[in-house]
Amino acid sequence: MRFAIFSDIHANLEALEAVLADARENKCTDFVCLGDVVGYNANPHECVQRIREMDCPIVKGNHDEQASLVESSRGFNEMAEAAIQWTRDNLTDTDKEWLRALKLQRQVRDFTIVHATLDTPEQWGYVFNNLDAAASFTYQHTSVCFFGHTHVPTAFVRDDGVQSQRIDKLRIDSSKKYFINTGSVGQPRDADWRAAYCIYHIDDAVVEQRRVKYDLVTAQKKIIDAGLPRLLAERLAIGR
Repeated sequence: MRFAIFSDIHANLEALEAVLADARENKCTDFVCLGDVVGYNANPHECVQRIREMDCPIVKGNHDEQASLVESSRGFNEMAEAAIQWTRDNLTDTDKEWLRALKLQRQVRDFTIVHATLDTPEQWGYVFNNLDAAASFTYQHTSVCFFGHTHVPTAFVRDDGVQSQRIDKLRIDSSKKYFINTGSVGQPRDADWRAAYCIYHIDDAVVEQRRVKYDLVTAQKKIIDAGLPRLLAERLAIGR
């Protein structure tokens, strides 16, 4: 079995379709979404519809939560707030009901998925370093957990202590625990504009990092034409 595991689509339909096509080319048999289907980019309804059609395991992200509310319950920065309000206005009631009903964490086969952290998933904390990851490992009951939220692909590994490393092609040792960020499909923030996701080769016990080019110009034009903050279009090109 090969799982395509992806996160933080953020309404970037061009990036999502490119990732799904790459996953199919790489013979992925199953698909898993780690949340934040919406927010920032210009195709929230279309991305929700696409993921719903796939009927794959998914967890809720913070932008999914905020988009399903009448108004924001916690402070986004000005640009994110403008985007989330636009997103609310461009989702159907059915879209919002679906987003609202998503779970915060799940187990899929023999691995766990969550958008942010395992210790307090509803608080949307960020895992940037070994200390941040250590808190989630305490609540991790499977060898592997995949998460998103930071938009930066990284693997945290717990053995005697906690260490971080690049994913590339990471071989899973069942005696250790792995807390793996797949990166972002729709708004990468690691200085690489290409869409990011992972393939989990279950039978080989390997997690592979993938980067995929997509129609960036079209995604940017949609943002500008929608009247969303222009910076959201500009940042896509630099992966920030």
